Amino acid sequence: MSETRTRVGSAALLLCLGGFGLTACGSDSTTSSGGSSSASPSIANCATGNINAAGSSAQKNAIDTWVANYQQACAGSTINYQSVGSGAGIQSFNQGSIAFAGSDSALKVPDEQNAANKRCSGGQAINLPMVAGPIAVAYNLSGVSGLILDAPTMANIFATKITKWNDPAIAALNPGVTLPSTAIQAFHRSDASGTTDNFTKYLAAAAPQQWTYATGKEWTAPGGQGAKGSEGVTSAIQQTDGAIGYVEFSYAQTAKLGVTTVATGAPQPVPLTPENVANGVAQATVSGSGNNLPLNLNSTYTTKAANAYPILLVTYEITCSAGLPSDQSALVKSFLGYTASSGGQGILSGLGYAPLPASIQSQVQSAVQTIS
Repeated sequence: MSETRTRVGSAALLLCLGGFGLTACGSDSTTSSGGSSSASPSIANCATGNINAAGSSAQKNAIDTWVANYQQACAGSTINYQSVGSGAGIQSFNQGSIAFAGSDSALKVPDEQNAANKRCSGGQAINLPMVAGPIAVAYNLSGVSGLILDAPTMANIFATKITKWNDPAIAALNPGVTLPSTAIQAFHRSDASGTTDNFTKYLAAAAPQQWTYATGKEWTAPGGQGAKGSEGVTSAIQQTDGAIGYVEFSYAQTAKLGVTTVATGAPQPVPLTPENVANGVAQATVSGSGNNLPLNLNSTYTTKAANAYPILLVTYEITCSAGLPSDQSALVKSFLGYTASSGGQGILSGLGYAPLPASIQSQVQSAVQTIS
């Protein structure tokens, strides 16, 4: 398989990212401060029918809004999306019980890709990047309203090698902050998760000496406490003083959790802001061939560029280029065409995500149009 790589530009993303929680540009509908549509979006080619989909909990807030908007504009359509985690979503897709799966990481080559291809008679499974989202290292620590961590310290915290909040390694990164002796309660995903896959890849790339555990959708490091889904991890952090965990940013934002600023080796530690997320996404490359569009985030994870936030995930919609049942393919094509459009992408910053850069968005739109 041939491979093409394209550096992701940040200019268009920066223009559309006025701020998480603010109305985004390029939308076909007006957006309230909460991110939900207040007017029916303009959808040129509505389809009717019913489809089921499942997977990533990280993109649930985006999917829920897209579904509500689409069904409002397109009478006779029903799209049921279940937030069950990336691993379960891919499994259901391979079994033929859903029309598309949401995943926080692209299908691994060759095993996952080959297994998914078997579902698609006369076609192949394609990875369509749809939502760029920062992973927040979120915490709940009484008396501490700002926290800086670097990758080695995060790795030691999540591997339970650092167990107290006033550990010297944490204190060195936070001069002038009074850190309590509270025990650290580290939470990770208990279910197979693309968020785990991306977070552990970040730790392995940015702190290889400290993070010596396998990366992937399943958590493999010792210790810590598991919780199911982004919702479960967020709830556990909320309820536990001294807690820390990794969740897609919109969950931390909604729950009003503390969010860690990341020391990357750049001149200044990097907070999670829209502009800094755009700078991080700009480090990624598109790899793949034809209409299969996985992103390579390695250069994002290890960046030391000023103001570039490094802990990101990109959620994908995984479906068949051809071979879906005829009563599903038209609705999948129409719905994903909307989500990849300026109208669909335009609502994302209001939900705590980031829209795709224009160069990637156009490739996704072209790929969706070939679904048959």
